[in-house]
Amino acid sequence: HVQLVESGGGSVQTGGSLALSCVAAKLTYSSNCMGWFRQAPGKEREGVAAILLRGDDTAYADAVKGRFTISQDATKDTVHLQMTRLRPEDTAMYYCAARSPSTWCGFYDYIYWGQGTQVTVS
Repeated sequence: HVQLVESGGGSVQTGGSLALSCVAAKLTYSSNCMGWFRQAPGKEREGVAAILLRGDDTAYADAVKGRFTISQDATKDTVHLQMTRLRPEDTAMYYCAARSPSTWCGFYDYIYWGQGTQVTVS
């Protein structure tokens, strides 16, 4: 079974930076779409960023475009989310997710999920 483990969450001041990491194990495909999602209290889960492992396809939510960067270490099946210029509205539980490869890695059809890591901006 696919295993996803997130790390790097914490508390940061407005305007600060934080880096999240997700290590994937036992992926069912040699190449997968990997995504970061977030969910704030009382709100629906939303996609943040996505990337195709061993490729260069990326996608970003408009709310984070230009501030967040998703990257990969494909040899280790690891993805990172570098978060800069953080705002209070970025406060949420951030989840790592995976799905089968696609022609474009958007924010749909993700079936494997990590347990989440909390990001708090104040």
